[in-house]
Amino acid sequence: MIPEPDLKLFLFALTLINVFVFFRFAGDKYAARRNVKRTSERTLIFLALLGPFGAYGAMKVFRHKTQKLKFYLIPLFAILQSVFLLWSLVWYSW
Repeated sequence: MIPEPDLKLFLFALTLINVFVFFRFAGDKYAARRNVKRTSERTLIFLALLGPFGAYGAMKVFRHKTQKLKFYLIPLFAILQSVFLLWSLVWYSW
């Protein structure tokens, strides 16, 4: 029998990832204003895939990367993560 994962731990980890991503986007905006070394767009997109809610929140709060076309994928990442979370909750609640 396959052991059930601890969903509370999983949700806590996702929350931490999203908070981390929020602060990475905030740090990149800060670096952009100060003209110092920035986080690459490739890294920001990857982080947004892991923590789309943090990325989307930072984009809205700091108005950062809102004009870049590839960052329009972030709401799609949020939808995919939401579907995965709902599927996990339904699957493991049976």
